[in-house]
Amino acid sequence: VQLQASGGGLVQAGGSLTLSCASSKRTSSNNGVGWFRQAPGKEREFVAGISWNGASTTYADSVEGRFTISRDRAKSAVYLQMRSLKPEDTAAYYCAASRSSYSPTVSSQYNSWGQGTEFTVSS
Repeated sequence: VQLQASGGGLVQAGGSLTLSCASSKRTSSNNGVGWFRQAPGKEREFVAGISWNGASTTYADSVEGRFTISRDRAKSAVYLQMRSLKPEDTAAYYCAASRSSYSPTVSSQYNSWGQGTEFTVSS
């Protein structure tokens, strides 16, 4: 099972960025996928999640209305579109496949983690 997040970099506050998560077909076809982030010195936190078919999405309060998660099952890819970025969004972002068809907010419910991608929001 392989997951790979990409799209990080440097962006100014108020800007936009899209992260991508590529996964093996077997991983993504029937599993929910979540995005988590971890800032230096902080615990990993849930950011957004999407169900196996894209019909259900969940967001952390801190990103609701600014971030949009989507998936393209044909490409086995999940995306995180981010806008109105804030310095506090700076972190390493990870995508993960859940143990089920949905995307719970608890990291222990995910069993396939990809390497993270980092981005910094400058003020």
